[in-house]
Amino acid sequence: MMRLWFSSRSLPPAMLVAMTALTPPGAAIAQTVTAATPSATTGTQAADTGVTHLSSAPDTMTVTAKLDRARVQLQPSTGATVHAFSRKALETIPGGDNAGLNSVLLQAPGVAQDSYGQIHVRGDHNEVQFRLDGVQLPEGMNVFGQTLMTRFADNLSLTTGALPVEYGFLQAGVVDITTKNGATNKGGNVSIYGGARDYFFPSAQYGGQFGKWDYFLTADYVHDRVGIENTTAAFNAPHDLSNQYHFLGHLRYTVDENTRISLIAGVSNAQYQLPNIAGQPLFGDDYTRLLPGAPSSGNLNERQKEITDFGILSLQKDIGAFSLQTSIFSRYSSLGYSPDPNMGDLAYMGISQHAERSVMSTGTQSDVTWRVRPNHTVRFGFQVFAERNITKADATVFDANDQPVKIHTGNGRTGDIYGLYVQDEWQPLRNVTVNYGLRFDGVGEYTNEHQLSPRINVVWRAWKGATLHAGYSRYFTPPPFEVVGGADLQQFANTSAAAPSTGNGTVKAERDHYFDAGIEQVIVPGLRVSFDAYYKLAHNLIDEGQFGAPIILTGFNYRRGQVNGYEFATSYDRGPLSLYGNLAWSRAIGKDITSAQFNFDPDDLNYISHRWVHLDHDQRWTASAGGAYTFFHRTGHPTRLSATMVYGSGLRQDTDIPNGGVVPQYATFNMSVVQSFRDLFHSPFFRTTQLRLDVTNLFDHPYMLRSGTGIGVGAPQYGLRRTILTGISQAF
Repeated sequence: MMRLWFSSRSLPPAMLVAMTALTPPGAAIAQTVTAATPSATTGTQAADTGVTHLSSAPDTMTVTAKLDRARVQLQPSTGATVHAFSRKALETIPGGDNAGLNSVLLQAPGVAQDSYGQIHVRGDHNEVQFRLDGVQLPEGMNVFGQTLMTRFADNLSLTTGALPVEYGFLQAGVVDITTKNGATNKGGNVSIYGGARDYFFPSAQYGGQFGKWDYFLTADYVHDRVGIENTTAAFNAPHDLSNQYHFLGHLRYTVDENTRISLIAGVSNAQYQLPNIAGQPLFGDDYTRLLPGAPSSGNLNERQKEITDFGILSLQKDIGAFSLQTSIFSRYSSLGYSPDPNMGDLAYMGISQHAERSVMSTGTQSDVTWRVRPNHTVRFGFQVFAERNITKADATVFDANDQPVKIHTGNGRTGDIYGLYVQDEWQPLRNVTVNYGLRFDGVGEYTNEHQLSPRINVVWRAWKGATLHAGYSRYFTPPPFEVVGGADLQQFANTSAAAPSTGNGTVKAERDHYFDAGIEQVIVPGLRVSFDAYYKLAHNLIDEGQFGAPIILTGFNYRRGQVNGYEFATSYDRGPLSLYGNLAWSRAIGKDITSAQFNFDPDDLNYISHRWVHLDHDQRWTASAGGAYTFFHRTGHPTRLSATMVYGSGLRQDTDIPNGGVVPQYATFNMSVVQSFRDLFHSPFFRTTQLRLDVTNLFDHPYMLRSGTGIGVGAPQYGLRRTILTGISQAF
């Protein structure tokens, strides 16, 4: 097995990412690099290819690589910390392409696990943006499902730290997925994967090329009884069936060596049963008489459906010293909650409601690189999202006379968010790079605000194999558009669904000062270590919580917030052996809830108004580790053994003060064995056959993610117990 490693001193990470489509990457689960080297060098190299024809495979591959490098150079991460996952790394983790993106990202330092498939990067709540080939996707409504599939990625990266100005809106982390394409992923693959808890997961993918056109398609179907985290520590969750299907496609037309048009489209449809909690008390003492037919809490039948559709149309163009990518995109996302049909929600929560939310986002993004001189690269661009949010619900509640009444609520709002930037990547000295710029952002939705944000990063390659970086970024984060409208409060007054308090401040944009510094050192070939420290000072810090039976996250603000932490990462990749380990410490606190106060108990609001509290997703220690070894790697039948570990010291829960306690710590271990056979059937049509065995939570350790208490925490959730899954895939 050939492995290629690049030091951040010798080649820019942007080139590394672009070249992964052409070179077999190492099997390290993840490697952490500091984006350091001026990207103008890559642009100069790319401009010298001189390719003029698309008729032969080598020329096509060269053109594809050149345009891929040019696209990556539009959005460098100079000075930030990049955790890169190659195609080989994605295949190596337990589950491989069948694993969700959240499982992959948990292998990066500073990423904490939460319920509903959520992750928290560096102490922030859901402030992670996803990009496909450099184009940012608007936020959607998805809570449980993941629209983007791991098998659609040729490689991906998680960028954190003090981000350059081209990254706006959501800035805790940037997940950039380089999608597969038909030029470098020709042929197909079919797979059947499944096992415990009715898990059945067939999938297929196919890529090809015809002249100047290339395409890649993938689709899957998921049926299981682990769609949402178990509400108990039991081996099987009650009432937890899910059915999901996903489709993603990529179509490209390469006009010439400098011009390419691409279309990416996706569809996701997921239906979930919500797990029950047995033994819950009734909402009121008299509700047994009022609702004699209500089921027990362990027999409720609540369901939720989530749909997401999106499309991205992009034009990429090189014109001399200029490189351009301009895109238009649209995303529709909806969420529908169906209560128990026998009024069980009314009996246990005082409200039974059919709730629906949807958001339609359409926009454009353009990024331009201008290679002014060998030591100066200027970049500028903009993003604009226009959004339409619709919320409606039909609720049944008890009025002041304990009579059931129906209340219909609904509202719609149209708004926009926008941002534009300019920056200069300058190399004043051979081993020093400075990336500085300005970004202007605005929002016109539930709030009307704007901000001018300076940012600067300095990278110093101080000695052989060492890279030091330090940066400052001013951030502006618009509030999530899917917030609860205040018009509902009066309609539910004096009913069983009356809000605990009456405050209803508008959710504001978060404004941050973000500082980051770190060092990376290559010890010996294949072994690298890094250390990072960060500090965020926030005004109107945005958090989210679940309030009520529908699992819909709602945003609110802390007037002040502080987040700080440290990260240590190491990786080794040499021959058939790959190892990595990460350790992170974080603290996230807030004071004084200033918006959507009606969701909170008045005593909690009063306590938080003049005291710092931990955020509900604050986890002090987070760690991950893993390794892989490939036996018989020089033969046509290699056997790969891999394992991963995730540790969390525990998210927050209530004690006598809000978020004053911590749920128990946990560590889970996963393993995988994959046996590959090349040309097993001795047929030119069938290529590699692969058998796999994956075990999640190898030692069957029951562990809690949420206790059901805490600010904005809806119900208890437990991690998955031991689950054994097997699969077979055939490439052709």
